[in-house]
Amino acid sequence: MDLIYLDYNCFQRRFDDSSQIRIQIEALACQEIFNWAEAQTAQLIWSFMHEDETLLCPFPERQNLALELSTLCQIRIAPETAIYMLAQELIQ
Repeated sequence: MDLIYLDYNCFQRRFDDSSQIRIQIEALACQEIFNWAEAQTAQLIWSFMHEDETLLCPFPERQNLALELSTLCQIRIAPETAIYMLAQELIQ
């Protein structure tokens, strides 16, 4: 079974300008990968960065779709402790 880490834009691609052929093809390709995950012929990865980008998205419809698609991701990657600690320092 293939293990796939998608760039976050794949979770948002269907909202992009579909008048462009390249965007149409990319949207279809992304959807096909999500279909593979649903059929369990591929495993998708969801990382803490995907989560951050989703929560920062100002559009509820896009945010909801990304969170829905995240349920297809069987593998979750959390930040390493060192990264988390550094982020906490930067916030303060």
